[in-house]
Amino acid sequence: METSGGSDGIDAPAADPELASTMGFTGFGKKARTFDLEAMFEQTRRTAVERSRKVLEAREKEEEMQKEKELRRQHEDNESIPSGSSLTKHPSTSVSSDTDSSGSEDSSDEELIGPPLPPQTTQRQSEDTDELIGPPLPPGYLDSDDDDDDDDDDDDDDDEIQDEVNPVKKIPDSHEITLQHGSKTVSALGLDPSGARLVTGGFDYDVKFWDFAGMDASLQAFRSLQPCDCHQIKSLQYSSTGDVILVVSGNSQAKVLDRDGFLVMECVKGDQYIVDMANTKGHTAMLNTGCWHPKIKEEFLTCSNDGTVRTWDVDNDKKHKSVFKPRTVQGKKVIPTTCTYSRDGKLIAAGCQDGSIQIWDRNMTVHTKFHCRQAHDPGTDTSCVTFSYDGTVLASRGGDDTLKLWDIRQFKKPLFSASNLPTFFSMTDCCFSPDDKLLVTGTSVKKGGGSGRLVFFERQTFHKVYEIDVTNASVVRCLWHPKLNQIMVGTGNGLAKVYYDPNKSQRGAKLCVVKNKRKTRQAETLTQDYIITPHALPMFREPRQRSTRKQLEKDRLDPLKSHKPEPPVAGPGRGGRVGTHGGTLSSYIVKNIALDKTDDSNPREAILRHAKEAEDNPYWVAPAYSKTQPKTVFADVESDDEETKNEPEWKKRKI
Repeated sequence: METSGGSDGIDAPAADPELASTMGFTGFGKKARTFDLEAMFEQTRRTAVERSRKVLEAREKEEEMQKEKELRRQHEDNESIPSGSSLTKHPSTSVSSDTDSSGSEDSSDEELIGPPLPPQTTQRQSEDTDELIGPPLPPGYLDSDDDDDDDDDDDDDDDEIQDEVNPVKKIPDSHEITLQHGSKTVSALGLDPSGARLVTGGFDYDVKFWDFAGMDASLQAFRSLQPCDCHQIKSLQYSSTGDVILVVSGNSQAKVLDRDGFLVMECVKGDQYIVDMANTKGHTAMLNTGCWHPKIKEEFLTCSNDGTVRTWDVDNDKKHKSVFKPRTVQGKKVIPTTCTYSRDGKLIAAGCQDGSIQIWDRNMTVHTKFHCRQAHDPGTDTSCVTFSYDGTVLASRGGDDTLKLWDIRQFKKPLFSASNLPTFFSMTDCCFSPDDKLLVTGTSVKKGGGSGRLVFFERQTFHKVYEIDVTNASVVRCLWHPKLNQIMVGTGNGLAKVYYDPNKSQRGAKLCVVKNKRKTRQAETLTQDYIITPHALPMFREPRQRSTRKQLEKDRLDPLKSHKPEPPVAGPGRGGRVGTHGGTLSSYIVKNIALDKTDDSNPREAILRHAKEAEDNPYWVAPAYSKTQPKTVFADVESDDEETKNEPEWKKRKI
């Protein structure tokens, strides 16, 4: 028997047919099928080339037909123009009728090169000559009706351009809703990136969660908690993905909560007895504020009264990632009152108590990259620093009642400055509008001193262009969400207001104001236990109670189950029921004892009044022992008295 080696495209072993039939193999002598791959590739290539050639030929024919149609249309349009008109044909588009009719090869040089021009392209007339630039106008194009339509379109375009030029018209303040957080200052606001949920925190230690899609017109929070016990809430912010919330309070440990308020991570507390704060694992003094990294969803930033700015990782609660230590001109420690990331996350900015603003590179923790020592008055708390959306401009809200705009590339003096903006809170903030053309901040007022306002400044000129009277209390927090185009405001009297415009805003407050208030449902209670017997016969099976409310409604219609309770019995009880004096037997007995007229002021006399009757007619003890009881013998009292008289004084018993 001969065999051929290999397996790919090689013949199977051959054998004698008689031997194969004897052994019972049917395909023992068949050969494996072979494939000529080179021939298959060559056939496929030829098929592809042929198909591509046919497609190109069809496309060329279609383009030639399109060109002929376009040339014929242009020729007809040229003939429709009067000969005495000042309009002349453009040389590049004019083609004689002779060239159209002739089929010589010379006519191909005068054909248009490139795709055909649209038939309704508007002609532009040169200022110096009367020639028209572009293809000729179709007949009837310059009618009066078309001119009117063009004027209307131009007016609409002018209005749109005017709206874009005037950013005040984009402020969504036509409608507002009021969320009642509590009775104390709302010191923190946070909106998730999608704008579906709002979280508020205040001086009453509470953090409340608001869901715009789940709220109705009653505007009630769906959850309230105190994550930091008895510490005021300083800052609340959703992460870039919206799945966790950073909570910064008056203690030294920041917390991270999930969307439902459950604890995810708590920062470690540092050792307060170590002098160098870079050697501690966490903050040792009260926190001031915090924020999330705009690009890295696990990283966040906090600043504290221990004089440090620290970055943290959610996955590591044992130690901070890096620490930044702001310094004064003399190199001494200074307290940072606010901090933030740049829009790209590469820079970290902090406002300090000495009035300086210091900016570090995120990867260089020692020396500052930009700094301004006299940004605000020394000794005042810079309450907010924030970057614009383009990342080139920094806005700062100072405790010296000013709002300043800085160019970080020229950080020695501000671009613009606005004064007379009073602030009483260390967390009064400012923010940019979504289009980066406006800057917004709030003002504070004393009690009974007027209304707190939202003030809008134009970024290019820094003129006050608009203001809103919010309420008769200070405006502490303001937040302009870019997706919703709605402005959230936290006030000093426990209110959180949301300003929106039905035409300019999206979702958010528009979802809850259109819902009616839910009616309070009657308390549903189970009237009786229900036993489920799935395999019981229909005659023994109990009907399943699908809703207790329906069962209660049926019971209300039943005269036996739903009847008026009988009034209490007047006077003495009857039929086993107790009278009006009480509902129980014990109260009945107490009432009767209280009404007993017997005078028991002297209990001895009350007992002895029955003594003679008991002696003459014994009933309890004496009849039982009448046969066995001996005669009672009592001591003689007189003899005892005589003996005691003759006894000495010291033997007498003392009574």
